[in-house]
Order: sequence, then structure tokens, then C-alpha cells
Amino acid sequence: MATKFLLAFLVISCYVLSISADKETGFVGSVDPKSLSYKKKHTFSHFRFYWHEIFSGSNPSSVRIIPPQPKYTTTTTFGSVGVFDNVLTLGPELYSKVVGSAEGLYSSASQKEFSLLVIMNFALTEGKYNGSTITFVGRSPIAHKVREFPVIGGTGVFRFARGYVESSTLTFDPQTRNNTIVFNVYVYH
Repeated sequence: MATKFLLAFLVISCYVLSISADKETGFVGSVDPKSLSYKKKHTFSHFRFYWHEIFSGSNPSSVRIIPPQPKYTTTTTFGSVGVFDNVLTLGPELYSKVVGSAEGLYSSASQKEFSLLVIMNFALTEGKYNGSTITFVGRSPIAHKVREFPVIGGTGVFRFARGYVESSTLTFDPQTRNNTIVFNVYVYH
């Protein structure tokens, strides 16, 4: 009996405190999920995109903006930072239909292995997804055959999105560092 009373008291206390905290702070309040286009039924989708990262030529789609620390220039490139705006296509060929762009930044964040911290938006430009984005962030150990990232959100059709992304390198040119990567996106939206 005492346990039930204590549990009921804690639940009521938490409720009362949350209500009073809303009024005291002035910046916290409840929101009707429908007003934010949040729907209880979600769609689960699988997208496959091919990104084409170009470091070479007069119009590269990826550039390093901060060089690595001198100690790591030939090993992990620790400390380097870059930005990219790579095309996303439906096929692995650069001349495949363009359906959006991958915009974001990367940082070489490991002293022990070549691994990137990646922050990325897939900005889509086709069909009902035109103007929508899928956002993900995570660690990308380049030597791994498959790399996984959590989907942390999105905009438009992908508002409140969640899921994960798997990426695999298809081609890599060691001379230019140009590469093609396949991204499989599994997302609830």
C-alpha cells in the first residue's frame, strides 16, 4: 500500500512540476503534434542514391578547408576539415539522372585510423520529395566495407524522420581522390 501511495505521489509531483516549469520559464510549452504535420502513421522507405565526390578539376564538389595536423598528414589526416556539395544520382555513373545533392562537412576525427565525422543533408530535387531533406550524422571509418549512420531528422516530407543510412565505396581514384559511394537510406517518415 505504501509503495502504491509513493508511486502515485511521484507521478502527481512530476506532473505538477512540469506544469509549473512551463509557466515559470516562459519558453517551454505543450504543442499539438498535428499542428507540426506529425502523423501517427508513418511510411517506411528505402532509397538508394549514388554520390559522386570530385576533388579534381576546376570545379571540385568537395574541398578541404583546414589541412591535417602536421604529425598526421600521411596517416590519418587527423584535424582536417572539408565541405562538399556532391550530386546524388539514381545510378553509379556520373551521367545518371540527378535526384539531389549531398551537402555537408567532414572532419578527420581519429588519431588511430582514417575515420571521418560526417554531417550530411541529402537535399532532394525530384517528384514529391523535391525540396525535402534527410539529415544524418556519424562516424565513417573509411576502411570498413559498410559504414552506418543514424538519420537524425529532415525537412518537408521527412519532418520527424528517423532511421539509418548504410554507405559503401564503389570506386576510388587514389590519384585524384575522386570517388563514388552508394548510400542505402532506410527511413520512417
